Amino acid sequence: MLMREVTSRLTQSELAHLGAGEVGYIRKMRSDEVSRCFPEAPDVNPNLDLWALFAADGTPILLTDNRSSTFYKAAEDELKTVSLH
Repeated sequence: MLMREVTSRLTQSELAHLGAGEVGYIRKMRSDEVSRCFPEAPDVNPNLDLWALFAADGTPILLTDNRSSTFYKAAEDELKTVSLH
């Protein structure tokens, strides 16, 4: 209930910038999603497990086949990380 009360007071712009520069999220990606989020990426083997780091607003930061690399990059950028499933 508290979250609903807080978000109802935020403007759409404020919500979009929530966590900007402070929070990043990590999620596993399928190869068919890569070109949508990382258009400059080369074709990727569909059997490859990929991990991506995104800024809180969804801006892509890093694409890798090594999950640990996403945490290292987040730490380098001083971002607190959350995982999405």
